[in-house]
Amino acid sequence: MDFRAACEEERTVTIRRQTVGGFGLSIKGGAEHNIPVVISKISKEQRAELSGLLFIGDAILQINGINVRKCKHEEVVQVLRNAGEEVTLTVSFLKRAPAFLKLPLNEDCACAPSDQSSGTSSPLCDSGLHLNYHPNNTDTLSCSSWPTSPGLRWEKRWCDLRLIPLLHSRFSQYVPGTDVSRQNAFQVIAVDGVCSGIIQCLSAEDCIDWLQAIATNISNLTKHNIKKINRNFPVNQQIVYMGWCEAREQDPLQDRAYSPTFLALRGSCLYKFLAPPDSDLLDRRKHCFTVQSESGEDLYFSVELDSDLAQWERAFQTATFLEVERIQCKTYACVLESHLMGLTIDFSTGFICFDAATKAVLWRFKFSQLKGSSDDGKSKIKFLFQNPDTKQIEAKELEFSNLFAVLHCIHSFFAAKVACLDPLFLGNQATTSAAPSSAATSKAKYTT
Repeated sequence: MDFRAACEEERTVTIRRQTVGGFGLSIKGGAEHNIPVVISKISKEQRAELSGLLFIGDAILQINGINVRKCKHEEVVQVLRNAGEEVTLTVSFLKRAPAFLKLPLNEDCACAPSDQSSGTSSPLCDSGLHLNYHPNNTDTLSCSSWPTSPGLRWEKRWCDLRLIPLLHSRFSQYVPGTDVSRQNAFQVIAVDGVCSGIIQCLSAEDCIDWLQAIATNISNLTKHNIKKINRNFPVNQQIVYMGWCEAREQDPLQDRAYSPTFLALRGSCLYKFLAPPDSDLLDRRKHCFTVQSESGEDLYFSVELDSDLAQWERAFQTATFLEVERIQCKTYACVLESHLMGLTIDFSTGFICFDAATKAVLWRFKFSQLKGSSDDGKSKIKFLFQNPDTKQIEAKELEFSNLFAVLHCIHSFFAAKVACLDPLFLGNQATTSAAPSSAATSKAKYTT
């Protein structure tokens, strides 16, 4: 077998022997096993580990210029013992090493005492990147990736597959909370802040390439999510951009100079969050959605497949459109400067505010003339309309007894208006029979 074909890119590492612990590594394998000698253990805080370039699963190809690819295990042991105080190793990760190191072999080299080893040796490869274990990671890993007893410590090794969802994830080249940059490495952190991994590259160029590839993936996912979220908002309230930044702490006495912050540009406002507001993870279920009732209560649901989630989303959009098309208008009692008023939201004409006693119209605006709005989360809504004649923005503040119901109604009417401009949606409606009345009633009560 050609051992070169089974190995990844070669690396040359020079390490010095320590009085206690030697070179800080153990080896297995050899020509008698039809495999090069491979590193099976790396001791914590010893020379091999501190070099940052040696990992469990690396095949030793040369020792001080001596080709040991086809040497037996004991021959390699003798070369290491006679190497002097400093040894130069040429190594490369061996694709066959993971399966081989799981075998119950007993010829570990005594290059370092076994009680100084930081863990068991059964790694898997990650196709050329050193993805180191992060102690806060709660992903399900193979049992071989965890210490077998409380006394064992973590060690550098080629890890098994680490799945990190990239939607709303973040990455950083800096040590958390500091301005200290990692060398040719960066950390990727999932949206839950727990699942993470450090990607160590062999060169600055590789690091930049991987950073750009992951950043592009995250950006595309974010844009897609923004597009989905904006379906529920009028043009003047749509999200322009959102993503992670690092905010410098105001208090200079704090140990952490920087902390992750999620920013969102929506309309004319900049919003700051500790986490993406649309990604409240209540548990580990993947395909979930939240429905908010007219009273403001959040209802959390889960389905089995992504296709089910998409089908529910389309169903809610259809039910919203059908219900708005059916009722055409909705009127709510409100208060303006201590006077009882009424606000009608009409699918054809827009917003109409009138005196509840005399029915006299106080003002009237189209949907397209609403340029912004805000609420206090309790009872008041401030509308910003553009006067069609003066082009000036006019603020109209009304107070309601059922704020959430009014907000949901406004969003539903805007969503239906947007749907009317979507040829694909209209085409689907033309070929679909009318939805049952129960579906329309349900959507009127609960709205996303």
